[in-house]
Amino acid sequence: MIRVVVADDQALLRGSFRVLLESEPDITVLGEAGDGAEAVELVEREGADVVLMDVRMPGMDGIEATRRIGGQARVLILTMFDLDAYVYAALRAGASGFLLKDVPPADLLTAVRVVAAGQALLAPAVTRKLIAEFARIPAHPVVRGLDGVTERETEVLTLIARGLSNPEIAVHLHLSHATVKTHIGRLLTKLNARDRAQLVIAAYENGLVTVAR
Repeated sequence: MIRVVVADDQALLRGSFRVLLESEPDITVLGEAGDGAEAVELVEREGADVVLMDVRMPGMDGIEATRRIGGQARVLILTMFDLDAYVYAALRAGASGFLLKDVPPADLLTAVRVVAAGQALLAPAVTRKLIAEFARIPAHPVVRGLDGVTERETEVLTLIARGLSNPEIAVHLHLSHATVKTHIGRLLTKLNARDRAQLVIAAYENGLVTVAR
């Protein structure tokens, strides 16, 4: 059973998400939070596998709440992405993925299951928006180097940062799907990254991908 906390300052939206999630036999909603502090408290008190987290909330926002939750649960950010200037900060805080608030119901359910399974949710369209945010901000500090990363692993990391899926990377580099997964697993270990989202950050912070201005 996937245990979910829904955090959003709009009660109607929280309720809608709750009804949808609880319509599924493998998902249960532990509770709702109207701000980040309530979300952190719920996770600490009840435990959770996934938190659907709004970014902009009164009091403690979604970014700080994500940071405080840390490894206690995986955070799926809910955002109106085109208007959000906080995507990079949310990833740095430990978010595992992003969803637009008008996401189709089936996609929301899939996203919750993907994140609960320990994967990151960074669709190509979302990654392109993330690229725009990196372009907007002049520079980012490098938090992890690429020592020990092989040339092939660097190629894989670069393609991840460009928003390619595993099958697309396999075709691009003429590799099997299993080999791509092996390379990604090694990158996660070498870069001390929790998931694909953090690999994207590592690639940009180390200058593997640049954005034309």
